Amino acid sequence: MNNYDAVLLLSFGGPDSPKDVMPFLRNVVRGRNVPETRLRAIADRYLQFEGKSPINKENSALIRAMRSAIPELPIYWGNRNWHPLVSEALSEMSEAGVKRAIAFTTSAYSSYSGCRQYLEDIESARATLGNQAPIIDKIPPFFKHLKFIDAVRSRLQQVLSNKTTNHPHLLFTAHSLPLTMATLCNYETELRWSAKKITEDILDGSLEWQVVYQSRSGPPTQQWLTPDILDTLRQLHKNNVTEVVVVPIGFVCDHMEVIYDLDIEAKTLANDLGIELIRAPTVGTHPSFVQMIRELVLAPSHKFCERNCCL
Repeated sequence: MNNYDAVLLLSFGGPDSPKDVMPFLRNVVRGRNVPETRLRAIADRYLQFEGKSPINKENSALIRAMRSAIPELPIYWGNRNWHPLVSEALSEMSEAGVKRAIAFTTSAYSSYSGCRQYLEDIESARATLGNQAPIIDKIPPFFKHLKFIDAVRSRLQQVLSNKTTNHPHLLFTAHSLPLTMATLCNYETELRWSAKKITEDILDGSLEWQVVYQSRSGPPTQQWLTPDILDTLRQLHKNNVTEVVVVPIGFVCDHMEVIYDLDIEAKTLANDLGIELIRAPTVGTHPSFVQMIRELVLAPSHKFCERNCCL
């Protein structure tokens, strides 16, 4: 670790107040020609929560936990879509004299938006700083790390221990991707691997489970990963399933896609169908997850992401 002066936490970002919502959403969809009416509809979801995404509070808590676990290095924070932006983080690092940093992203799986796009964010920010820009090495997706698996399993067991029956149907959910993006990465395979590994030691692997997707956007003509969680709930109802536990395996902390798409939209549909739906917490600052970050930062045994990864 003598090569590194700092750690950089990279994340998606989210608004902190009602006035932030539309500028944030325009950042998210920049270059994609999304109709204003669609943005207003999404903005209404944020306004139900006073214009605040939970992601910033969750990332602030994660940084505090990281600073306790990794006192050896200063930790900086940069977001793709809202303050503190990646460019702001790198500027702060440059002013502090940081020459080389190791970056951890809040994305466990391979995909363009979850991996390569962060590399592009870094290079774009470095370009504005010129020769003063610190070099950034990005830790690759960590879906296979056993401490990540332990943290998700612990959150799931926390829910199962409070249930009156022991055999609910498990839905491991992640953000859907356009098929054109999904075919160029291992996103689906990695999600299934993680879900299988998580369930191996729970009730001797007897729980029924499947991977589903949520929060798709874009025009109806564009194909995205399926099955959608809402369609799956309707099918489970037809199959007389009455208990479902949702594990948001694709999110390491609460996003709007978790607290709205799952806690409101999916839960409302489940109630209408007569299905008891309980959501497992995201890993957040689970001790195993924080310890995993420490290991990846201080004793990296992995190759770093290359510029041609996750097309």
